[in-house]
Amino acid sequence: MALPLKGLRVIDLTKDFAGPFCTMILADLGAEVVKIEKPGSGDETRAWGPPFIDGTSYYFLSLNRGKKSVSLDLKREEAREVIRRLVVDSDILVESNRPGTMSKLGLDYRKLRRINHSLVYCSISGFGQTGPYRKRPGYDIVAFAMSGIMATTGETGRPPVRVSIPVADIAAGHYASTAILAALSKRLITGQGDYIDISLFDSIVSWTTYLSSYYFAAGKEPSKMGSAHPSIVPYQAFRCKDKDLVIAVGNDIQWKSLCNALGLSNLATDRLFATNPSRVRNRDILIKILSKRLRGGTASHWHGIMVENGIPSTPVHSFSNISRDRQVNHRKMLIRSERGGIPQLGSPMRFLRSFNPGFREVPRLGQHTKEILDELGFSPIEQSRIESPKS
Repeated sequence: MALPLKGLRVIDLTKDFAGPFCTMILADLGAEVVKIEKPGSGDETRAWGPPFIDGTSYYFLSLNRGKKSVSLDLKREEAREVIRRLVVDSDILVESNRPGTMSKLGLDYRKLRRINHSLVYCSISGFGQTGPYRKRPGYDIVAFAMSGIMATTGETGRPPVRVSIPVADIAAGHYASTAILAALSKRLITGQGDYIDISLFDSIVSWTTYLSSYYFAAGKEPSKMGSAHPSIVPYQAFRCKDKDLVIAVGNDIQWKSLCNALGLSNLATDRLFATNPSRVRNRDILIKILSKRLRGGTASHWHGIMVENGIPSTPVHSFSNISRDRQVNHRKMLIRSERGGIPQLGSPMRFLRSFNPGFREVPRLGQHTKEILDELGFSPIEQSRIESPKS
């Protein structure tokens, strides 16, 4: 059977990360995603490199599998007419321009809804379509720094650090796709589309979860703890002979198993460490004891013992480890083209009764322009006007 969104069309007017990440999720679910790009340069992430693979940046490759690329200059009325014709038979439109831009182009929700009242229209921006910050430009690191999370990263006494992936972008992309699917579900009942306003800032603030609850409950700012957890101990990375090992003890049964596995069974019933609240209170004493013990062996040695005793743990993996990992390969999270080239990440979504796609190509800039214009009924003369440079 086909994937769940097979037969639905998405107009993708996004760029950078959050929007393309959202529309890639929709493509992975089977939707036809028509990505509109600027003539000549396309989505600016096409130039975010090196490295480049066949002239396309690794960054763009990571966000645009399975899409169609149509090259249009939306400053031109002819190009905007293409969008309006696309809207007639499309289901979803996603855009990530600065608030007010789509209205100036005449492609805002209010106008396009007149063409297709069942259209689900999603805007993704740095700070949302309303509020005092709405006009500010916003990239991932700005939203991350403003969320409160960045202030808790890194080690005590050292500068805060950026997470190595754009978590605010990813949060916004996920929330956008979830909201779109919710609007589609509602449309099945009402026949009406909806307008969705997603911001990077809102999205990453919502990810603060227990950090914000800690502040509201205790009246204290969460502190920097490196890899450690504020309310679970031990739950962090430990240095072994050769590399770091993460140990995550989530309950007192696992704690007793850890003590036995490390040959420290006396700690299991010690009143200082017998329960998680006591371990949190006596964190510094306990971590010194565990660190000294774990430094005596390699990460793989201790990890094997942890697995045998049912204790969640792992050596900290590099991407080299990930590429060879048995679970990653079994779950087809790395997909290779029969023609060679670099692997692609697979979709994490699995459906028992739907076909799950294999390797999906990333489009060349403008690769599908003629195909889409033909489908929309534009004549060769009209197409030449649409594609010709503006004088």
